[in-house]
Amino acid sequence: MKNTASTTAMTVFGIPHCDSVKKARLWLQDQGLAYHFHDFKKDGVPPAALDQWIQAVGWEVLLNRKGTTWRKLDPALQNSVDDAASAGALMQVQASVIKRPVVQWPDGRITVGFAPQSFADLLP
Repeated sequence: MKNTASTTAMTVFGIPHCDSVKKARLWLQDQGLAYHFHDFKKDGVPPAALDQWIQAVGWEVLLNRKGTTWRKLDPALQNSVDDAASAGALMQVQASVIKRPVVQWPDGRITVGFAPQSFADLLP
């Protein structure tokens, strides 16, 4: 979604039907902020971006161990995810295990998840 009220866009990564993603997108729209939406289901997980996110926030933050996708994984696979490389490999093939939304802000900051006050604090 692009909105011309702001000249600097950000990218919101996620799944369109995810409640947190919906809330974040609505909040951004309500603030008149322009953003591009990257749909994991249609467009996949960009490998270079995933590496950047892991470096920026840590794989432990990015990996959603509370979600349905994680809980449905074989326990042996869950136990094998114990570092950035194994987490990244899983996230690449199972995008639904990535905590959402991931937002790349215009200044380069990366955030994971949605909280209105946290988003507001990131605005200039």
